[in-house]
Amino acid sequence: MHAMVLSARGAPLMLQQRADPVPGPGEVRVKVGACGVCRTDLHVVDGELPDISYPIVPGHEVVGRIEAIGSGVKDLVLGMRVGVPWLGHTCGECFYCRSDKENLCDRPKFTGYTRDGGFASHLVADARYCFPLGEHGDDVALAPLLCAGLIGWRSLVMAGDGKALGIYGFGAAGHIVAQLARSQGRTVYAFTRGCDQEAQRLARLLGAEWAGGSEERPPIELDAAIIYAPVGELVPLALRAVRKGGRVVCAGIHMSDIPAFPYNILWGERQIISVANLTRKDGIDFLAAAAKADIRTHTTVFPLRKANEALAALKDGRLVGAAVLQP
Repeated sequence: MHAMVLSARGAPLMLQQRADPVPGPGEVRVKVGACGVCRTDLHVVDGELPDISYPIVPGHEVVGRIEAIGSGVKDLVLGMRVGVPWLGHTCGECFYCRSDKENLCDRPKFTGYTRDGGFASHLVADARYCFPLGEHGDDVALAPLLCAGLIGWRSLVMAGDGKALGIYGFGAAGHIVAQLARSQGRTVYAFTRGCDQEAQRLARLLGAEWAGGSEERPPIELDAAIIYAPVGELVPLALRAVRKGGRVVCAGIHMSDIPAFPYNILWGERQIISVANLTRKDGIDFLAAAAKADIRTHTTVFPLRKANEALAALKDGRLVGAAVLQP
Protein backbone atom coordinates (compact mmCIF):
# COMPACT_ATOMS: atom_id res chain seq x y z
CA MET A 1 0.00 0.00 0.00
CA HIS A 2 1.01 3.66 -0.14
CA ALA A 3 0.12 6.52 2.17
CA MET A 4 0.71 10.22 2.76
CA VAL A 5 2.41 10.25 6.16
CA LEU A 6 2.81 13.05 8.70
CA SER A 7 6.12 12.59 10.53
CA ALA A 8 6.20 15.72 12.71
CA ARG A 9 4.14 18.75 13.61
CA GLY A 10 3.78 21.08 10.65
CA ALA A 11 5.84 18.86 8.34
CA PRO A 12 4.68 18.22 4.77
CA LEU A 13 3.04 14.87 4.21
CA MET A 14 5.36 12.39 2.52
CA LEU A 15 4.33 9.56 0.20
CA GLN A 16 5.49 6.23 1.64
CA GLN A 17 5.22 2.60 0.62
CA ARG A 18 4.11 0.25 3.38
CA ALA A 19 3.11 -3.37 3.79
CA ASP A 20 -0.63 -3.90 3.47
CA PRO A 21 -2.17 -3.65 6.97
CA VAL A 22 -3.69 -6.81 8.44
CA PRO A 23 -7.07 -6.46 10.19
CA GLY A 24 -7.22 -7.78 13.74
CA PRO A 25 -10.28 -9.16 15.54
CA GLY A 26 -13.32 -6.99 14.90
CA GLU A 27 -11.55 -5.04 12.15
CA VAL A 28 -11.66 -4.83 8.36
CA ARG A 29 -9.18 -3.64 5.75
CA VAL A 30 -10.67 -1.10 3.36
CA LYS A 31 -9.32 -0.31 -0.09
CA VAL A 32 -9.79 3.44 -0.31
CA GLY A 33 -11.73 4.82 -3.25
CA ALA A 34 -11.79 8.44 -2.05
CA CYS A 35 -11.06 10.43 1.10
CA GLY A 36 -12.34 13.90 1.81
CA VAL A 37 -10.07 16.63 3.15
CA CYS A 38 -11.43 18.20 6.32
CA ARG A 39 -10.38 21.21 8.36
CA THR A 40 -9.68 18.80 11.21
CA ASP A 41 -6.92 17.32 9.03
CA LEU A 42 -5.34 20.78 9.09
CA HIS A 43 -5.54 20.81 12.88
CA VAL A 44 -3.76 17.43 12.93
CA VAL A 45 -1.03 18.56 10.53
CA ASP A 46 -0.51 21.84 12.39
CA GLY A 47 -0.33 20.06 15.75
CA GLU A 48 -3.32 21.93 17.16
CA LEU A 49 -4.86 18.78 18.65
CA PRO A 50 -3.30 17.21 21.77
CA ASP A 51 -1.31 14.01 22.16
CA ILE A 52 -0.52 13.27 18.51
CA SER A 53 1.82 10.31 18.08
CA TYR A 54 3.95 10.42 14.95
CA PRO A 55 4.03 9.09 12.32
CA ILE A 56 0.33 9.25 11.53
CA VAL A 57 -1.72 9.05 8.32
CA PRO A 58 -4.46 11.75 8.34
CA GLY A 59 -7.87 11.50 6.71
CA HIS A 60 -11.27 10.57 8.13
CA GLU A 61 -13.82 10.99 5.34
CA VAL A 62 -13.14 7.60 3.80
CA VAL A 63 -15.13 5.73 1.17
CA GLY A 64 -13.89 2.35 0.02
CA ARG A 65 -14.52 -1.37 -0.27
CA ILE A 66 -13.81 -4.10 2.22
CA GLU A 67 -10.83 -6.14 1.09
CA ALA A 68 -10.09 -8.29 4.16
CA ILE A 69 -12.04 -9.18 7.29
CA GLY A 70 -10.74 -9.99 10.77
CA SER A 71 -12.23 -12.56 13.09
CA GLY A 72 -15.54 -11.84 14.79
CA VAL A 73 -16.94 -9.51 12.11
CA LYS A 74 -20.48 -10.57 11.24
CA ASP A 75 -22.36 -7.79 9.46
CA LEU A 76 -19.85 -6.79 6.76
CA VAL A 77 -18.77 -8.78 3.70
CA LEU A 78 -15.95 -8.67 1.18
CA GLY A 79 -16.51 -6.12 -1.57
CA MET A 80 -19.06 -4.09 0.41
CA ARG A 81 -18.71 -0.32 0.02
CA VAL A 82 -18.43 1.41 3.38
CA GLY A 83 -17.69 4.79 4.88
CA VAL A 84 -15.18 5.25 7.69
CA PRO A 85 -15.77 8.37 9.83
CA TRP A 86 -13.84 10.44 12.37
CA LEU A 87 -14.94 8.44 15.42
CA GLY A 88 -13.14 5.17 14.83
CA HIS A 89 -13.47 3.30 18.13
CA THR A 90 -15.08 3.61 21.57
CA CYS A 91 -14.49 1.64 24.73
CA GLY A 92 -18.12 0.63 25.28
CA GLU A 93 -17.56 0.66 29.05
CA CYS A 94 -17.32 4.26 30.32
CA PHE A 95 -20.22 6.33 31.68
CA TYR A 96 -20.79 8.01 28.31
CA CYS A 97 -20.81 4.82 26.27
CA ARG A 98 -23.28 3.30 28.72
CA SER A 99 -25.46 6.42 28.51
CA ASP A 100 -25.89 6.42 24.70
CA LYS A 101 -23.36 9.24 24.43
CA GLU A 102 -20.50 7.38 22.76
CA ASN A 103 -19.40 10.60 21.06
CA LEU A 104 -18.09 11.64 24.50
CA CYS A 105 -16.31 8.34 25.22
CA ASP A 106 -13.44 8.63 27.71
CA ARG A 107 -11.17 6.29 25.70
CA PRO A 108 -11.96 6.89 22.03
CA LYS A 109 -9.82 6.47 18.93
CA PHE A 110 -10.12 8.77 15.96
CA THR A 111 -9.50 7.98 12.32
CA GLY A 112 -6.60 9.98 10.95
CA TYR A 113 -5.63 11.31 14.38
CA THR A 114 -5.02 8.49 16.86
CA ARG A 115 -5.19 5.69 14.30
CA ASP A 116 -4.08 5.79 10.67
CA GLY A 117 -6.62 7.27 8.32
CA GLY A 118 -7.62 7.48 4.69
CA PHE A 119 -4.90 9.58 3.03
CA ALA A 120 -3.77 6.20 1.72
CA SER A 121 -4.63 3.37 -0.64
CA HIS A 122 -5.73 1.16 2.30
CA LEU A 123 -6.60 1.43 5.98
CA VAL A 124 -7.74 -0.81 8.80
CA ALA A 125 -10.95 0.20 10.56
CA ASP A 126 -13.06 -0.98 13.49
CA ALA A 127 -15.92 -2.85 11.81
CA ARG A 128 -18.42 -1.34 14.29
CA TYR A 129 -17.63 2.10 12.91
CA CYS A 130 -18.01 1.35 9.22
CA PHE A 131 -21.23 2.56 7.61
CA PRO A 132 -22.55 0.52 4.66
CA LEU A 133 -23.10 2.98 1.80
CA GLY A 134 -24.80 0.90 -0.87
CA GLU A 135 -24.13 1.43 -4.55
CA HIS A 136 -25.87 4.73 -5.24
CA GLY A 137 -23.53 7.66 -5.95
CA ASP A 138 -19.81 7.73 -6.64
CA ASP A 139 -17.02 7.61 -4.07
CA VAL A 140 -15.91 11.21 -4.54
CA ALA A 141 -19.39 12.65 -4.04
CA LEU A 142 -19.96 10.54 -0.93
CA ALA A 143 -16.65 11.20 0.82
CA PRO A 144 -17.52 14.65 2.31
CA LEU A 145 -20.61 13.13 3.92
CA LEU A 146 -18.41 11.11 6.28
CA CYS A 147 -17.46 14.13 8.43
CA ALA A 148 -18.65 17.43 6.95
CA GLY A 149 -22.04 15.79 6.53
CA LEU A 150 -22.11 13.88 9.80
CA ILE A 151 -20.93 16.76 11.98
CA GLY A 152 -23.17 19.05 9.97
CA TRP A 153 -26.14 16.82 10.72
CA ARG A 154 -25.41 16.67 14.45
CA SER A 155 -24.98 20.45 14.60
CA LEU A 156 -28.23 20.98 12.70
CA VAL A 157 -30.12 18.76 15.16
CA MET A 158 -28.55 20.60 18.10
CA ALA A 159 -29.54 23.95 16.58
CA GLY A 160 -33.16 23.08 17.32
CA ASP A 161 -36.26 23.52 15.20
CA GLY A 162 -35.94 27.22 14.39
CA LYS A 163 -36.75 28.22 10.84
CA ALA A 164 -34.22 31.04 10.31
CA LEU A 165 -30.76 29.44 10.35
CA GLY A 166 -27.41 31.19 10.01
CA ILE A 167 -24.39 29.26 8.71
CA TYR A 168 -20.99 30.80 9.47
CA GLY A 169 -18.35 29.32 7.17
CA PHE A 170 -19.82 28.08 3.91
CA GLY A 171 -17.39 25.30 3.07
CA ALA A 172 -17.72 21.52 3.04
CA ALA A 173 -20.08 21.25 6.03
CA GLY A 174 -21.93 24.47 5.32
CA HIS A 175 -22.92 23.60 1.78
CA ILE A 176 -24.22 20.18 2.87
CA VAL A 177 -26.16 21.52 5.86
CA ALA A 178 -27.72 24.26 3.74
CA GLN A 179 -29.27 21.57 1.56
CA LEU A 180 -30.49 19.60 4.58
CA ALA A 181 -31.96 22.73 6.15
CA ARG A 182 -33.74 23.70 2.95
CA SER A 183 -35.19 20.18 2.67
CA GLN A 184 -36.65 20.69 6.17
CA GLY A 185 -38.32 23.94 5.18
CA ARG A 186 -35.84 26.24 6.90
CA THR A 187 -34.54 29.55 5.59
CA VAL A 188 -30.75 29.75 5.29
CA TYR A 189 -28.54 32.81 5.80
CA ALA A 190 -24.92 32.18 4.76
CA PHE A 191 -21.89 34.01 6.19
CA THR A 192 -18.53 33.75 4.42
CA ARG A 193 -14.97 34.91 5.01
CA GLY A 194 -14.67 38.48 3.76
CA CYS A 195 -16.28 38.96 0.38
CA ASP A 196 -15.92 35.40 -0.87
CA GLN A 197 -18.07 35.81 -3.95
CA GLU A 198 -17.72 32.18 -5.06
CA ALA A 199 -18.91 30.81 -1.71
CA GLN A 200 -21.75 33.33 -1.62
CA ARG A 201 -22.73 32.39 -5.16
CA LEU A 202 -22.81 28.70 -4.19
CA ALA A 203 -24.91 29.52 -1.12
CA ARG A 204 -27.50 31.31 -3.25
CA LEU A 205 -27.41 28.51 -5.80
CA LEU A 206 -28.26 26.08 -2.99
CA GLY A 207 -31.23 28.18 -1.93
CA ALA A 208 -29.85 30.56 0.71
CA GLU A 209 -32.17 33.53 1.28
CA TRP A 210 -29.18 35.80 1.92
CA ALA A 211 -25.38 35.55 1.73
CA GLY A 212 -22.83 38.02 3.01
CA GLY A 213 -19.61 38.53 4.94
CA SER A 214 -19.24 37.14 8.44
CA GLU A 215 -19.23 40.60 10.02
CA GLU A 216 -22.47 41.66 8.34
CA ARG A 217 -25.84 41.59 10.09
CA PRO A 218 -28.49 39.42 8.42
CA PRO A 219 -31.72 41.12 7.35
CA ILE A 220 -33.70 39.43 10.15
CA GLU A 221 -32.97 38.00 13.61
CA LEU A 222 -31.96 34.36 13.39
CA ASP A 223 -33.49 31.52 15.38
CA ALA A 224 -30.14 29.72 15.47
CA ALA A 225 -26.65 29.92 14.03
CA ILE A 226 -24.04 27.23 13.39
CA ILE A 227 -20.35 28.14 13.27
CA TYR A 228 -18.15 25.89 11.11
CA ALA A 229 -15.19 28.24 10.74
CA PRO A 230 -12.65 27.74 13.59
CA VAL A 231 -12.70 31.44 14.46
CA GLY A 232 -13.60 32.43 18.01
CA GLU A 233 -14.38 36.01 16.95
CA LEU A 234 -17.49 34.70 15.21
CA VAL A 235 -19.18 33.70 18.48
CA PRO A 236 -20.05 37.26 19.61
CA LEU A 237 -21.11 38.12 16.06
CA ALA A 238 -23.44 35.13 15.94
CA LEU A 239 -24.86 35.95 19.38
CA ARG A 240 -25.71 39.43 18.15
CA ALA A 241 -27.44 37.91 15.12
CA VAL A 242 -29.76 35.49 16.96
CA ARG A 243 -33.01 36.46 18.67
CA LYS A 244 -33.74 36.11 22.37
CA GLY A 245 -33.86 32.41 23.17
CA GLY A 246 -31.71 31.73 20.12
CA ARG A 247 -28.88 29.23 20.00
CA VAL A 248 -25.31 29.39 18.68
CA VAL A 249 -23.74 26.00 17.88
CA CYS A 250 -19.95 25.73 17.66
CA ALA A 251 -19.36 22.75 15.38
CA GLY A 252 -15.57 22.52 15.10
CA ILE A 253 -13.20 20.32 17.09
CA HIS A 254 -10.82 23.27 17.47
CA MET A 255 -11.45 27.02 17.60
CA SER A 256 -9.33 30.07 18.30
CA ASP A 257 -10.02 31.83 21.59
CA ILE A 258 -13.40 33.48 21.96
CA PRO A 259 -12.90 37.17 22.78
CA ALA A 260 -14.58 38.82 25.76
CA PHE A 261 -18.04 40.12 24.98
CA PRO A 262 -20.70 42.08 26.89
CA TYR A 263 -23.16 40.01 28.86
CA ASN A 264 -26.14 41.73 27.26
CA ILE A 265 -25.61 39.87 23.97
CA LEU A 266 -25.92 36.57 25.84
CA TRP A 267 -28.75 37.73 28.08
CA GLY A 268 -32.25 36.90 26.95
CA GLU A 269 -31.67 33.15 27.31
CA ARG A 270 -29.41 32.92 24.30
CA GLN A 271 -27.26 29.79 24.37
CA ILE A 272 -23.80 28.71 23.22
CA ILE A 273 -23.24 24.97 22.80
CA SER A 274 -20.62 22.78 21.17
CA VAL A 275 -20.73 19.65 19.06
CA ALA A 276 -18.29 16.85 19.90
CA ASN A 277 -17.70 14.03 17.43
CA LEU A 278 -20.65 11.84 16.44
CA THR A 279 -22.50 8.65 17.28
CA ARG A 280 -23.31 5.68 15.10
CA LYS A 281 -26.96 6.69 15.29
CA ASP A 282 -25.99 10.07 13.83
CA GLY A 283 -24.53 8.22 10.86
CA ILE A 284 -27.61 6.09 10.30
CA ASP A 285 -29.99 9.04 10.65
CA PHE A 286 -27.90 11.35 8.49
CA LEU A 287 -27.33 8.94 5.61
CA ALA A 288 -31.08 8.32 5.43
CA ALA A 289 -31.82 12.07 5.52
CA ALA A 290 -29.14 12.81 2.92
CA ALA A 291 -30.61 10.27 0.52
CA LYS A 292 -34.10 11.68 1.01
CA ALA A 293 -32.89 15.26 0.50
CA ASP A 294 -30.83 14.23 -2.56
CA ILE A 295 -27.72 15.98 -1.21
CA ARG A 296 -25.27 17.01 -3.93
CA THR A 297 -21.72 17.69 -2.81
CA HIS A 298 -19.50 20.16 -4.64
CA THR A 299 -15.98 18.76 -4.81
CA THR A 300 -12.50 19.43 -6.16
CA VAL A 301 -10.50 16.25 -6.75
CA PHE A 302 -6.78 15.92 -6.06
CA PRO A 303 -4.63 12.82 -6.57
CA LEU A 304 -3.41 11.36 -3.28
CA ARG A 305 0.17 12.48 -3.89
CA LYS A 306 -1.04 16.10 -3.95
CA ALA A 307 -2.55 15.97 -0.47
CA ASN A 308 -0.33 18.89 0.62
CA GLU A 309 -1.75 21.02 -2.18
CA ALA A 310 -5.29 20.15 -1.13
CA LEU A 311 -4.57 21.07 2.48
CA ALA A 312 -2.98 24.36 1.42
CA ALA A 313 -5.99 25.23 -0.74
CA LEU A 314 -8.29 24.55 2.20
CA LYS A 315 -6.16 26.60 4.58
CA ASP A 316 -6.00 29.56 2.20
CA GLY A 317 -9.74 29.55 1.52
CA ARG A 318 -9.29 28.69 -2.15
CA LEU A 319 -11.84 25.88 -2.20
CA VAL A 320 -15.54 26.07 -2.96
CA GLY A 321 -17.23 23.05 -1.38
CA ALA A 322 -14.95 20.17 -0.42
CA ALA A 323 -11.59 18.76 -1.51
CA VAL A 324 -11.35 15.00 -2.08
CA LEU A 325 -8.26 12.82 -2.55
CA GLN A 326 -8.18 9.77 -4.77
CA PRO A 327 -5.42 7.12 -4.58
